Amino acid sequence: MTQVLVLYYSSYGHIASMAAAVAEGVRSLGSGTEAVVKRVPELVPEQVAAKAGYQTASDVPVASVAELAEYDAIVIGTPTRFGNMAAQMKNFLDQAGGLWARDALVGKVGSVFTSTGSQHGGQESTILSTHTVLLHLGMVIVGLPYSFKGQLRMDEITGGSPYGASTLADDGHGGDRQPSANELEAARYQGMHVARIARALGFAQGVA
Repeated sequence: MTQVLVLYYSSYGHIASMAAAVAEGVRSLGSGTEAVVKRVPELVPEQVAAKAGYQTASDVPVASVAELAEYDAIVIGTPTRFGNMAAQMKNFLDQAGGLWARDALVGKVGSVFTSTGSQHGGQESTILSTHTVLLHLGMVIVGLPYSFKGQLRMDEITGGSPYGASTLADDGHGGDRQPSANELEAARYQGMHVARIARALGFAQGVA
């Protein structure tokens, strides 16, 4: 059984929607592949989060750092904070020193998706800087290849790059833009692609 963890942080639900799509992509490979969706702990005080309108998915379990070693692949979803991952995700990953020390994540597949509040709000820099952390942990980086043809669309504003799926959370006029059909399809494709590679790597290791 190839197990894929979709690990995310979401303030307003955009990344949560993308995480669900990634999990759908993983599950599209059928039997022998499992997707587990979990979130990282919130750091913002409850009263502050409530005042800001944060959407906490109480039905989604919170992950522990120790369990990361149980999965064959980890797909990380984080919104952008000034061109980098959210503090909640960074705080969580910064606790993985014990896993790093014993090479617990070496050879596992890592992938990233994100969201921004504008077209050029740091989608690529957020994904690439998160890749740096995954590389330090010894993971095999997988992105969103151009075999997903939605990346080439020029008829609409859309997220997505060869580094990973992404969405724009704001229309630039104070509105609340939700992930588009193309962005969700990119997330599904990325989930499927990650699971397929994790499964192939697991088979190769088993043969070896």
